[in-house]
This record gives sequence, C-alpha cells and structure tokens, in this order.
Amino acid sequence: MSLLIGTFTIGFILSLLALGVFISFRIFAFPDITADGSITLGASVAATLLVHGVSPPLASLAAFGAGMVAGACTGTLHTRFKINSLLSGILVMTALYSINLHVMGRSNVPLLSVTTLATQAERIGLGVTRGVTSFNLAGWDVSVRDASVLCAIAFAVALTGTLLYLFLRTNLGMAMRATGDNVQMIRALGVNDATMIVFGLAISNGFVALSGSLLAQYQGFADVGMGIGMVVWGLASVIIGEALVGSNQVGLTLVGAVMGSVLFRLMVAVALRWGLSPNDLKLITAVFVFFALITPQFLRKARLRSAHA
Repeated sequence: MSLLIGTFTIGFILSLLALGVFISFRIFAFPDITADGSITLGASVAATLLVHGVSPPLASLAAFGAGMVAGACTGTLHTRFKINSLLSGILVMTALYSINLHVMGRSNVPLLSVTTLATQAERIGLGVTRGVTSFNLAGWDVSVRDASVLCAIAFAVALTGTLLYLFLRTNLGMAMRATGDNVQMIRALGVNDATMIVFGLAISNGFVALSGSLLAQYQGFADVGMGIGMVVWGLASVIIGEALVGSNQVGLTLVGAVMGSVLFRLMVAVALRWGLSPNDLKLITAVFVFFALITPQFLRKARLRSAHA
C-alpha cells in the first residue's frame, strides 16, 4: 500500500509539471525544453532556502518565481532576438545546469534534517490521529505520514489547477490562448503577441519549478540531475490525459493532464514492480511516450474506417 500511495503522490507532484508543459506545448505550440532545467531550478532554490531556515511555503513560492524568470528568459530569446523556439529552450536549459550548481553550491542538497512541506503535513496528520503512526485501510496497513503527504499534495494540486483554470478564463488568459490559436488575429486586436508568449512561458516554467520544489521536499533531497527527461514525462502526461477526457475544453484538459500524470506514474511503477531494472526507467518512459503518441493516430484511423464501413 505504501508503494501505491507513493506512486500517487509523485504522480500528483509531477502533474504540476504536466500543467506547465500543457501551457507551452498545447496553448502556444512552443517546444519548450527549458522544463528539464527549470524543474531542477525549483528544487535547488527551494532546497537552498530550506537549509537556510526559510519556511517551506515561502521556499516553494520562491521556486515558482525562479521558474518564471527562466521561462521569461526563453521567451525573450525567442521573441526579441528571433532565436528558434527549440534552440532558445536548449540554450536556457544548458545555462540552468551551471546556475543550479551555483545555487546549491554542490551537486546534491539533502533535506532530511530540515522542515519541509512533507514534514509539516506529517505533523498535521499525527495531530489529527493523536499520535497514531499508522491505521488500517481495507486490510492494508497505511502510514499516517504517507497518507498525510498524499492528501496535502492532492489539495495543493487541486488548488493550483483551479487557480490556473480561473486565470485562463480571464481576459489575460484568453488573450494567451488566442495568441496560441491565431497570432494574426491577436495582433489585429492590438495585443502584443511577444509579451503574451513571454508571460505564458514564464507561467509554464513557474509550474514546472513548483513541481520540482515539491518533489525535492517529498524525496528529501535536490539533485542537479533530477530534471533529465522530465519534459518527456510532462508531454506524455498531457497526451494520455487528452486521450482520457477526449475533449478540448480547458477545464477537462487540465483535469486530463493531472489524470495522465498519475496514470503514467502508475504504469511506470507497475513496470518496475514486474522486475524491470530502475536503470531502464528512462527507456521505459520513452517507450510509454512512443505508444502514447501513436495510439491516438491508430484510434482515429479505426474510427474513420468504421465510419466509412
């Protein structure tokens, strides 16, 4: 049961990464590779601040702000200096590797002896259960710490997703969506499309960095290599979520991104549970993404064939 709860917890944490990737890839059709560096940036900023005694909520907000700066840099390189979208993300991601090392001061920062959001959630859970460290759920022994952290992360994701949904329905949010749909139209309406792209990428990488900060606090460390391949994870979550909800409505696609992240993490956990080596985790991820990309095409062709028949 602890393995299942841990899987859901990490799935919810990485759903914030999926929401960030959704903004860049789906709203702006911008292949933003910055996510691989900004998730580590969020983890390194949060870890460094926590080690220096900053409260976990403030450290997480600082990580969000650092991610926004990284995303704004990518957007500025693309819009102001006319650098290719893919290359601008690669440039910022490459620079962030050294920046993350400077922020942490070393390649790994442990958080086992400091107060994090996970330890705060555990304290609240122990207070609710009056010191009981575990309880029985459907015949399974469940740790109060694991259950408390899962509930706290799920609440944080629900709150963040709701705020993002409400933002995308504001005038500024609709201007962002319109920029991704039709640049010529938004220019004709007098909106600066370059500003919308920079702002959208800033929000996108803010969510990615926030995901990194929560992941570091849950795992108990921040590592300079923890962001490798994360953009693929986020893209797979978005694609799986779109297949699950089967709708283009903003609210449903956001819910689908969260569901896709949890389901994707569950599939990876099952694959590892079947005896596959942890060294093959990135290979497993790539295979899952491959099938997630081609499956909708086969389903679409199958529906067309059945319709013609």
